[in-house]
Amino acid sequence: MAIIEILLPKMGESVAEATIIKFLVDAGASVEADEAVVEIATDKVDSEVPAPEDGVLVEWLVSIDDVVQVGDPIARYEIGGEASSSASASVSSPAPKAEPSPVPSQEVVEMVSAPLASAVVTTPARTGESGRFYSPLVRSIAFEEGVSMEDLESIKGTGSEGRVTKKDMIAYLASRGATASTTAKSSPANLAKPSITYNVTASSNEPHPAFKSVSGGYEIVEMDRMRKMIAKHMVDSVQTSPHVTSFVEADVTSLVLWRNKNKKEFQEKFGEKLTFTPLIAEAIIKSIVDFPGVNASIDGDNVVIHKGIHLGMAAALPTGNLIVPVIKNANSYNLQGLARAINDLANRARLGKLGPDDVSGGTYTMSNVGTFGNVMGTPIINQPQVGILAIGAIRKKPAVIETPEGDVIAVRHMMFLSHSYDHRVVDGQLGGSFVQRVADYLEAFSLDRLLEG
Repeated sequence: MAIIEILLPKMGESVAEATIIKFLVDAGASVEADEAVVEIATDKVDSEVPAPEDGVLVEWLVSIDDVVQVGDPIARYEIGGEASSSASASVSSPAPKAEPSPVPSQEVVEMVSAPLASAVVTTPARTGESGRFYSPLVRSIAFEEGVSMEDLESIKGTGSEGRVTKKDMIAYLASRGATASTTAKSSPANLAKPSITYNVTASSNEPHPAFKSVSGGYEIVEMDRMRKMIAKHMVDSVQTSPHVTSFVEADVTSLVLWRNKNKKEFQEKFGEKLTFTPLIAEAIIKSIVDFPGVNASIDGDNVVIHKGIHLGMAAALPTGNLIVPVIKNANSYNLQGLARAINDLANRARLGKLGPDDVSGGTYTMSNVGTFGNVMGTPIINQPQVGILAIGAIRKKPAVIETPEGDVIAVRHMMFLSHSYDHRVVDGQLGGSFVQRVADYLEAFSLDRLLEG
């Protein structure tokens, strides 16, 4: 039986390293082929590294929070080996780096000490009575959060063959936490367990020193890893680029009527839902072709004008965090191709199945703030790009229409476009002309357009 090294796999052209987040398998444990052994994180997405084939994980060569280069060894692995008690005892996993944790008050300790002392939680089995397989990550979360096997079996899985995923566990724990919180309001002795996403460290009725002007209680919620990354990215962008935002209101009545008329036939013909997003993306792509200066980035004192149009689209995750998948070479797609690419990326974003390549390499970004009912917004540039366009909600409004017989007031479908751009290289003329051109394309949409894709 041979011992090999598990290497940190390549995760995309632009990804050179990853951070070790969590060991899913202990050293000395038997592992099945393709079973996830470690959870890693890049600056884009989280993912898991699978075992190459059946065997035993002999030894971890890294520790929690280590930053590892692509291609470097992370573990020693015995192919076809079997776990033994002696192996488990002699080889131990590297201990995670200790993190300071808040010291609970005596009152909290008294509240939880009794139930915790009597609670006995065992690691769920790999396969439940229903025959459904549970991954090491899901079983680890269930063990840490005190989810019984019976409760685990009751969770509706959204993964392959109905398997429970990490997202399903987070949703279940959030729902359970909300229920426990409601119970706690009527019974102060109950203490709701925090969800896996947020680490609630303390609650108090006394004002926190940072909120002396706020009366009443408060709750301290620790940011999850992705939220910390987003916060840093946003602050860095504002500090890097002098933001300017130009606004245009577009009459998209023809586009709305055409889409409503053809969406059913489009889905029957091409097998894809036709939302407003690909129609608006099409106008943005045409406008970038007309004004390539917005499809750029800055390299020192040089402006890099990108030939390829790689359109990012900001999407909200079920956790509430934000991610920006990218449509590569978006100008090479027709409407059918754009709809397919957008639907695919949006679905995989919701399922947490985006890879590093899916969220890298963007040259311009669109953000649909209208999804949340907002009529306009001032988006923050996604570095190192120099522009981002926010699309507002489409609303019926009275508008003045010019006709040969004179001006009339009619009810029209109107939408605001908000273009934020880096004033170091994009001046008002370019930034304003670009967003106006997008509006022009949208307003010129033909009701007689054929459904060719």
